[in-house]
Amino acid sequence: MTTIKPLASPGITDAGAPPSAEAWAAAFAAALPYEQFLERHATPEQSERWRGLHDRVTLTTAQRALLGGFVRRMPVLVLAGAWCGDCVNQCPAFARFAEATTAIDLRFLDRDALPEIAAHLTVCGGQRVPVVTFFSEDFTPVLFYGDRTLSAYRAAAAAQLGESCPSGAVAPPADAISAMVSDWLDQFERVQLILRLSGRLRQKHGD
Repeated sequence: MTTIKPLASPGITDAGAPPSAEAWAAAFAAALPYEQFLERHATPEQSERWRGLHDRVTLTTAQRALLGGFVRRMPVLVLAGAWCGDCVNQCPAFARFAEATTAIDLRFLDRDALPEIAAHLTVCGGQRVPVVTFFSEDFTPVLFYGDRTLSAYRAAAAAQLGESCPSGAVAPPADAISAMVSDWLDQFERVQLILRLSGRLRQKHGD
């Protein structure tokens, strides 16, 4: 696999603390759609794992209807690593969500591609993936969420697992996948409702 050099883009180098809307927009523009992200950053074995989980993620009729009702554009930036088991076992669900609605504009950014942006996407002071940033249409951050869902942390705590990022070689059971999908969909719905009810956005972009 070709080594990818860190990207540089106007507006990102001086991202600041926190980054400006222009810096976030530049980072989003440098990120890649789901399939292109895998083509560029994943080995064949890693791609197979991602696509295997994608095949196992199914949405219920109600979940598809919910996503189909999204109307406000949602740029969603996922900081991820193709090698990361937590990404393997969650990120394909985001692709499923995006397949169900044109409102979700989904992009993936490799953890090491833009260190100056990744530095602002830590969890408990550490660099973890995946971390998802939800934006408004004008790239104002709405929500940062990662690296595992509540159901996953409950399971990990119950089993006293010590690994922070498993290999992803063993896919989670179906009930764990359903719980993960539900947890993440709650966050996507929450952001969509925040955007729909925002007086600022309604005045600027309409209902």
